Amino acid sequence: MLDKYFQYKKNNTDFKTEVTAGVTTFLTMAYIMFLNPAILSDGGFDFGAVFTATIIATAIACFIMGFYGKTWPIGLAPGLGLNAFVAYVVCKGMGYSPDQALGAVLVAGVLFLLISVTPLRAWIINSIPKSLKLGIGCGIGLFLGIIGLSIMGVIGDHPVTLVTLGNIKEPIVLLACLAFVVMIVLEKLKVKGNIIIGILVFSIIAWVSGLAKFNGVVGEIPPMTHLMTFDLGAALSASMATIVFTLFFVDFFDTTGTLVSVANVAGKVDSKGRVQDIEKAMLADSVGTVAGAMVGTTTVTSFVESGAGVKAGGRTGMTSIVIGVLFLACLFFAPLATSLPKEIDGAALLYVSTLFIKNITDLDWDDIAEYAPALVAMITMPLTYSISNGIALGFITYALIKLLTGKVQNVSPAIWLVAILSVVSFYIL
Repeated sequence: MLDKYFQYKKNNTDFKTEVTAGVTTFLTMAYIMFLNPAILSDGGFDFGAVFTATIIATAIACFIMGFYGKTWPIGLAPGLGLNAFVAYVVCKGMGYSPDQALGAVLVAGVLFLLISVTPLRAWIINSIPKSLKLGIGCGIGLFLGIIGLSIMGVIGDHPVTLVTLGNIKEPIVLLACLAFVVMIVLEKLKVKGNIIIGILVFSIIAWVSGLAKFNGVVGEIPPMTHLMTFDLGAALSASMATIVFTLFFVDFFDTTGTLVSVANVAGKVDSKGRVQDIEKAMLADSVGTVAGAMVGTTTVTSFVESGAGVKAGGRTGMTSIVIGVLFLACLFFAPLATSLPKEIDGAALLYVSTLFIKNITDLDWDDIAEYAPALVAMITMPLTYSISNGIALGFITYALIKLLTGKVQNVSPAIWLVAILSVVSFYIL
């Protein structure tokens, strides 16, 4: 029956290969079940509730991708970047509650869902210049990097310089630094699951050496205290408009970029450069975000780590289903999740940040009108501790440069719209 539904022969695969691909992708993205609750708990979310919500949302999204977008071997889960934005900017910085933040995630998800089923999808994708897409992606990487270094204890606050070197003589800080290096070495050696291996191995070292407390491996499933607690009233207010836009914008283009990358590896791009069945994948992704907000976690998105499973031979939604099943099997590991030292989590976050930043090489360095706005977006995000500020200033800079250099005719209306709304958000909202 599975052979008939997923058409293994047509897609040059088989059940065994799909299972292997699913396991491969799972190992590369399993870290999110530990890292997501660690980050969101800093913003006032309940750690255990987010741990459970992360797994449930991941499974739901993967099952939808598997059964509906059945030609896509994609793993989905709450994405890094927007979860940090919600925890450190929306909740910790702006003072919104987790319920209000989840409301914004839900509204952004519904907006993504509506656009995914209309011609607006293609218009938006084609309207934003490549340079800004790259700049925003790299900026998110820098944002994650500064958060990761802070969690590790490598950097700290300073009353004059704002940021300074932390106490790197602390054994747990040194252990976190070594964990980061080992994750890179394992990736260089092409070891699958380098992030989760690094987290677990160095957490064990911390437990054995007495640098961290071990709470056990398995236990009861934590209650989902954030289930259906989203506050739509706050999310639909003018004061949260910028937050909703940021959540939508980043999720939309992060998903698009990931799907295109995976499609290239999987051979899903036709001779005209069109990606086959991308509308199904985007719809599944957007439904995943809506479901995630309902169960109590931030934006669910397609993971670029899915490329590992594709390289292992995954070609159908069966790969996604395997990923979802494996995440569900981890529901009882909450005690293990609470045992992981935050410094080691920070090392994993720093490692992931490098994956975002590496695409800076694709910028057009011969055209300052293209790369300068991208750099503005990149630099602004970590230095203002806000993804939305980076997006806003990047678009405003891009629009002004095109206006003053007489290149208005080459600029999409979407650029002017976002730039104007960004100005309004700075001075009115």
